Amino acid sequence: MIIKLHLLFLIILLLNSLTQTIHATSSDPEILPGAISFKASLVEKIKNLKIQRGDNYKPRTKHLTLTGKAKYTNRLFLESSPYLLQHAHNPVNWYPWGDEAFAVAAKLKRPVLLSVGYSTCHWCHVMEEESFEDIEIATYINENFIAIKVDREERPDIDAIYMAALYALGQNGGWPMNVWLTPDRKPFYGGTYFPARDGDRGNSTGLLTVLKILKHTYQTRAEEIIDRSEYLANTIKRNLQPDSESTIPKIDVLKLAAEYYKNNFDAFYGGTGNAPKFPSSTAIQFLLRYHNRTGDKKSLEIVELTLTKMAAGGIYDQIGGGFHRYSIDNEWLVPHFEKMLYDNALLTVDYLEAYQVTKNKNFQRIANEILHYIKRDMTSAEGAFYSATDADSPTPKGDNEEGYFFTWSTEELVKTLGKKNSDIVIRYYSASKDGNFEGRNILNTPVSLDSFSRENSINKDNLVEIIRESNQILYQQRKTRLPPIRDEKILVAWNGLMISAFAKAGLILNNQGYIQQAINSAQFILDNLYINGRLFRSYKDGAAKHNAYLSDYAFLIASFLDLYEATYDINWLYQAIDLDKTLENHYGDSKNGGFYMTSNDHEKLIAREKPGYDGAEPTGNSIHALNLFRLGEFTANTKYTNRAVKTIKSFSSTLEKSPMALSKMLLAVDFYYDKAKEIIIVTPDKKIHESEKFINEFRKQFIPNRILSVLSEGESIKTATKLISIADGKVAINNKTTAYVCTLGSCELPTNNINIFSQQISKTEYPDK
Repeated sequence: MIIKLHLLFLIILLLNSLTQTIHATSSDPEILPGAISFKASLVEKIKNLKIQRGDNYKPRTKHLTLTGKAKYTNRLFLESSPYLLQHAHNPVNWYPWGDEAFAVAAKLKRPVLLSVGYSTCHWCHVMEEESFEDIEIATYINENFIAIKVDREERPDIDAIYMAALYALGQNGGWPMNVWLTPDRKPFYGGTYFPARDGDRGNSTGLLTVLKILKHTYQTRAEEIIDRSEYLANTIKRNLQPDSESTIPKIDVLKLAAEYYKNNFDAFYGGTGNAPKFPSSTAIQFLLRYHNRTGDKKSLEIVELTLTKMAAGGIYDQIGGGFHRYSIDNEWLVPHFEKMLYDNALLTVDYLEAYQVTKNKNFQRIANEILHYIKRDMTSAEGAFYSATDADSPTPKGDNEEGYFFTWSTEELVKTLGKKNSDIVIRYYSASKDGNFEGRNILNTPVSLDSFSRENSINKDNLVEIIRESNQILYQQRKTRLPPIRDEKILVAWNGLMISAFAKAGLILNNQGYIQQAINSAQFILDNLYINGRLFRSYKDGAAKHNAYLSDYAFLIASFLDLYEATYDINWLYQAIDLDKTLENHYGDSKNGGFYMTSNDHEKLIAREKPGYDGAEPTGNSIHALNLFRLGEFTANTKYTNRAVKTIKSFSSTLEKSPMALSKMLLAVDFYYDKAKEIIIVTPDKKIHESEKFINEFRKQFIPNRILSVLSEGESIKTATKLISIADGKVAINNKTTAYVCTLGSCELPTNNINIFSQQISKTEYPDK
């Protein structure tokens, strides 16, 4: 019976292909095994784009003609996402997400295979090579399913919904994510990585078997599939919106979170939990504030040890700067080698704030090295920041290996550096003939610089110079290797995080070059992704795409506030306020507080998430709660403060039960339970440079809960007071730069004296409310 149904199904498909599409010939490059032929208009679009991309275009596939052209091309060839383009020459008949794919699925009565990943995802590449490049598997998919590919970095809304489906199914999340849907977009089954066939990689069931079982189940148990999909869709809707609360979380949540980190602290290697270990970027900022609030030494110990051990490990690129994604072990030695823009932005701020608190020059060095790496390797010609680099890289043999680009043999080190220096470098970076990763060496520094110089009787200054020169030589040699793929799409949210990192570094480290880099990126976003008063999410190949999400607005607003404090240019504050208006009108939950991930005029999906979890990226709700508190301090307008309070109230249940799940929102809670400092510095007319002596004193101190405004008498202060009401009436007394340190609008005596200013800003007072 099953065979007869299958034959009948194929006949129906054949009739559809005769009536709806053109006939494809064996020489047509767009014919995909088992798939209905493309319409003439689609074939024409693909052919025209191939001509446009020219002979230098390199298809990513093992299926090539004798002339090196791609044997297969699917609809993803028309997309700009680097991840989708990676799959453009699979024999799978991929569709991008959209109504067309689901309409075809409904018409042909087929289930949908939704596959979600991102361009630098190692296991996405593995599954592509094993399964989606496999002719037998591709043919089966094309004959029985409608296949859709999604770039999770461009469409986090889709990713969040179907990741919630995996959790509802009792599965672990991760990428690649593969979920099977009904034609009305409701999930009924899913998983992450599937090996191609039974027995592969020690798994009893491979993708091909899963596909066959699901096809049979979908055809023979349709009512059960519908019931299951309805249940999952309703579960997703409930899980993606937190329970609404009407009370502010108690101050005790700060202590509860700190106790969690202390109880789960790895006292030898730093960080929390076991492998795989991710950089705890949001936890670091919270613990620094908790230490500042309470004087708790353990919180600072966690920060110092974690940042020190991460910077010494293989998770940090000792030669080129920047952090890899995460460590697969407890000691931060063997990383997953992809590098993400957002990780490095968040970690830069961690090291900057830790430097302010501890005065540890090593933390300052790491922050500088990360930003140097971003400026050198991850910045477009126009000044915006690219998204990521891949974990895999080509070897001299032509195949791809994870981490090859970043690892070394001792022979390579000797050949590159010469006998004298290589001996020191090999020992300093703990390299060996056998290596520590697949026969090669991930460079790391298990012994500190001071200890190494003592143990090896090398003058510390000489050692520093040897390592510095050797790193430059090794970096230049490494550049001769084929690098990992770089994802060159520009995402607003991630650029916002990096703009903040550069702006804060420019202010704290007195580096105008950093500030200019932040300005360049911010201006690129405004010029290219802010259109008719609305933000777009992604920019690639000269075009902005996709409606922006909560995180795009929230992270960019935060960066504009940071830019205002770094540049004293009031226009950045106005821009932040304009963006917040859009966020309030289109994303806000006016009844319960907080913000949805998508706007009220976004594509209608099966659920609308209100993000309430700080993961590798903080949620936009956490960031914007703090934005609103800062805007309230700048403007003395209670509407901002009230909205901030309403936001943290809406997540009170999570904060009370599991505050570490919203570790970034704890910064907003800490701000609320503080008397934030309003620091206003006024210089004589057109002498704003004279504020520098006060700013130098400000840089020395860690003052997390504050606003900073530097103004010049005349037009500058007249313009500012329209927005910053606390600046009204402030003058440069005796025609000298004057500092005003206020809390809740009540100011201490204005002063021209640096020492008095230092005392005023160093006072800490944390009232309970």
